[in-house]
Order: sequence, then structure tokens, then C-alpha cells
Amino acid sequence: MRAVLGLEDGTCYEGIAIGAAGGAGGEVVFNTSMTGYQEILTDPSYAGQIVTMTAAQIGNYGVTREDVESRGPMVAGFVVRDASPIASNWRASGTLERYLDSHQIVAIGGIDTRALTRKLRSGGVMRGVIATGEVREDEVVERARAVPPMEGSDLVRGVTCAAPFEWSAEPGAPGDLVPAAGRVASRPLRVAAYDYGVKWNLLRRLTASGCRVSVYPATAPADELLATGPDGVFLSNGPGDPAALPYAIDNVKTILAADVPVFGVCLGHQLLALALGARTYKLKFGHRGANHPVRQVTTGRVEITSQNHGFAVDPASLPASLEVTHLNLYDGTVEGLRHTTKAAFCVQYHPEASPGPHDSEYLFGEFLDAMERR
Repeated sequence: MRAVLGLEDGTCYEGIAIGAAGGAGGEVVFNTSMTGYQEILTDPSYAGQIVTMTAAQIGNYGVTREDVESRGPMVAGFVVRDASPIASNWRASGTLERYLDSHQIVAIGGIDTRALTRKLRSGGVMRGVIATGEVREDEVVERARAVPPMEGSDLVRGVTCAAPFEWSAEPGAPGDLVPAAGRVASRPLRVAAYDYGVKWNLLRRLTASGCRVSVYPATAPADELLATGPDGVFLSNGPGDPAALPYAIDNVKTILAADVPVFGVCLGHQLLALALGARTYKLKFGHRGANHPVRQVTTGRVEITSQNHGFAVDPASLPASLEVTHLNLYDGTVEGLRHTTKAAFCVQYHPEASPGPHDSEYLFGEFLDAMERR
């Protein structure tokens, strides 16, 4: 079936439908990972976005239940150059195309993803629509221009859990049995985690390191979490504009006032900064991939990291209470922060390595240290 990707600037790409029939709109972005497409598809941080994979062939190892990062695909749409029609992997339970179709994800293949990526890098990410069937290109472009912008969008409410729950490895999945920090906690630690769109491997790694994790909706009052007497609070990743989440920012302020150890990742990093008076801004085309170099400020050590974000913390707005711990070696953006007097720290990248390298797993150990000291 014919498919068309139309961008708000009037550009159209014609290809073939490789997922569900219909139409889907969102912010068109690109990810440079060569593997890990199922983790990308199921990452709630991609809500409201059409993800373009820069690797030429996607889907060659199929899909499997063990590789999902949430209850199902969260992307608005998917774009690839060449979708493999077969799954060459003993773990595979099916092909990528069948997976996209069964989860009603509209996707397009057979287009020049290199040209699309160059356009997004030079002009910045933009709104787009994928439509299948006999559709007019000018109509697809008009629909793209009607897609709500990412700035000012609260997408967290659409991906957070409906009610608090105790995390345990999902049925049928092995979880992450190796402690991410290289050790387990010296005593049972209780972690209260805010679900802004949390990836399951973050919860798996906390659990494998000896933590009992209680997960709370993004809108849950901070007093509800603190009333359980947690040893620490985890602020998860998630989609959309961090500045559009005043309820989350206020909750983080309350938690910081309670002097409980805090660890934030991605959106959680941005919310922690906003709660302390900093500002965020939208990047031209964001950081999305599994090979981004980040430098530790104090040691000079370089980590290769997994990233997925379109907003960043403005270093000029940082209060005296926050110090920069990590910097992106591509563009110098802030990748890590630490409070100067409180046990609160955060990183913009993803230390859970799903997909991606394991260079940053020491951060889970630092969170354990902070909770054990308290």
C-alpha cells in the first residue's frame, strides 16, 4: 500500500505502508541507533513523535516480548528506509511489520531516510503526518501543519500509570538480574518512583540493585509519596515540554524540601532543574541515539550514552545551588546536575542502557550510596 510522509514545510516523501493503515501525526525526529528499535518503539518518551531510524535496515532480528520498555508501542509513527520482511533471531516472536500492524502504528518504509535526516538536522525537527492509501500530498501537508507543537504540550498525562503500584518484573520477562551498580544495597531500600513515562529497564535496574520500588502517577501529590517514608525518590523519563508540567515541578519542590535523596533521569533531570529555579529550552533537533559522548566535569572521563530528549536545561539560568556534573561533547549542552547541599542529582541521558552502552550504570550505585547514608 502507498504511504506518504508530509512535513509542515511542504516536503513530501512517498513510500510504502509497513504498519497499520490510516494516518498519524506528530513531531518528526530521528534516532541514530543501529539496534534497539523495539525499545525505541515502546519508550513512552516518544509519545507524540514520528521516529525516523537512520540505520538503513530495521527489523532484521524481529520483535520479542522481553525487549519492550512499556505496555506497548508509544510512538505516533515510524519511518524506515528498508523494513526487513523476515526475523532472523531465535528469540523473535514475529516480524516488525506484523508488530506495527497489530499495535495500530502507522509506519512508512522505502523512503530516503538520509535525505530526511539531513533536512531535520539543518532545518530542525518539524511536525509531520504519515498517511496511507490514495491521499493527496497537499492535504497531508495541511494536516501536518495542524499538528499541535511540542512546546507547551503536556504529554505525560497520556503515558503515566493510572494508579500507584508495586513494581515487579513483568510476567515472562527475565528482567535485569545483574545489579546495575555492581552491587546490591546493604539493606532493603524503598524507592518511590514518579512515572512520567518511565522505561521498565530503569525499574528493573533499581530492583536488581536491592530496591523495592513503588511507582506513582505523575499527578500524585508529593505528600502521598513522602507519607510512605521512602529512602529515596526517583524522577523518571517522559515526553513533551517540561515547562508545561507545573504540577510535577511543584511536587519536586516539596520532595526537595523534605530532604529525601533524589535521582532524576531525562525529563526528571529537567524537572529537578526547573524546581530549583532554572529554565529549559527546545533543542533544534534533539539528541536521540545510543552513541552520544558525555564528559564528566570533575574527572574528564568520557561516557558513551543512550539519549532521547528534545529539550535541555539552560546553563545560564542555573542557581547557585546546582553544579554541572556532565557535559555533552557534541554541543556542550548540560547533561548532568548535582545539588550542592542536598542529596539530589540528575542526568539528561539514560543510564539504564536499553538500548545502549553500560558506561553510566555507576549512577545507580551513587543513588544507593545516598540512600544508605541517609
